[in-house]
Amino acid sequence: MRCLSGKKLLRGSLGMRVCSGWRQFLLFVTLIFFLSHFLSVLEWQKTTPSVKESHQKKQKFDHLVFGPAAGEGLPNRLQCKGMKALNKTHISASSNMSNGGNGVTFVTVFAVYNSSADGRASESTIVGKASYNKVERSMTIMNTFINFIQLMLPESNTIILTDPASRLPLKRNRVAVYPIQGDYSRDKLMLQRIRSYIAFLEEKLEERSREPSQKITHYIFTDSDIAVVGDVGEIFSKYDNFHLALTFRNNKQQPLNSGFIAVRGTLDGMSRAKVFLEKVLEVYTTTYMKASRMLGDQLAIASVIKSHALFNAKAFSSHGSFLEDIDGASVLFLPCEVYNWTPPEGAGQFHGMPLDVKVVHYKGSRKRLMLESWNFLNSSTSNDLSDMLCLVLSSGRTKYDF
Repeated sequence: MRCLSGKKLLRGSLGMRVCSGWRQFLLFVTLIFFLSHFLSVLEWQKTTPSVKESHQKKQKFDHLVFGPAAGEGLPNRLQCKGMKALNKTHISASSNMSNGGNGVTFVTVFAVYNSSADGRASESTIVGKASYNKVERSMTIMNTFINFIQLMLPESNTIILTDPASRLPLKRNRVAVYPIQGDYSRDKLMLQRIRSYIAFLEEKLEERSREPSQKITHYIFTDSDIAVVGDVGEIFSKYDNFHLALTFRNNKQQPLNSGFIAVRGTLDGMSRAKVFLEKVLEVYTTTYMKASRMLGDQLAIASVIKSHALFNAKAFSSHGSFLEDIDGASVLFLPCEVYNWTPPEGAGQFHGMPLDVKVVHYKGSRKRLMLESWNFLNSSTSNDLSDMLCLVLSSGRTKYDF
């Protein structure tokens, strides 16, 4: 900063003394400012938790943490008192299935990763009285997935699409391991899932062409971290004019969840579903490869749907199912709150659990809750499914150790 006295105002030593005074004053003000700021920072550090403490507060639990069940007092929602259901889900009120799963096959993609490549693979997780390492934990989740299916739809079948190099230690009745060549690495698993679905449908179309009189089997492609708690097979008789079904939620960024895709097992149904998935794969590989580890498939599905000129995205804010023609395929849209319900901390759960819920999706870190739910159902003296769902409602906000 220049200090000018001006010819008519200050001259000689008087001007120098004034400049010196201004410099001292500015230095004093600056010093006061920095001292005040320094003291404020010290006080903030005293009252603000450290980064380490913040991480400790966000630490995941190795047990369930219970709280109030969502949906209290709301109509057509499960009401709970502790772990006891005050009303019953529709499936609990009547055990009569539409077809017991006859003619329905569940299809999932699953891979076991090399434990030596993951330093955490040897870490153990305790659920109930059992301890699992990482590989055992994955297999236990898969077995629990099958347990729920066979409990609710005992006549259904389950097919596991996997890497031919995998050696799944799994021998169960009505369960088949179906090897399909591809890249099942973690970073490409969601992409491979779409490719595996397409390859599976291609083979089933060839089988049907060779044996056109064979019995029709409908397919439900799902994640392996779901629990079937209702008769999802009824959609094929309740809605008789769709080729494939998707689940939707009121979420602008991710309105569709790929964890549940139903395909009618007719030639027309499988062929149109295959063409639809091929379009999804094309969009996936050209636009969403940066999200190949997660969400890429859901973003690609939504892009294919929304790109259709006649489709109204406002339909995703509805609560009921609806039918749309997407490039020649009749697509049934089913609400996630019934066919793909996620425990608290995910979309669609904040208003409780509908009494007609068919599928509970334990996505993300909710895997412990999936195992705990099955253990609770087996240990309960009444084996009441509604009571088990109260456990889910009361503990869903836990950050688990999975």
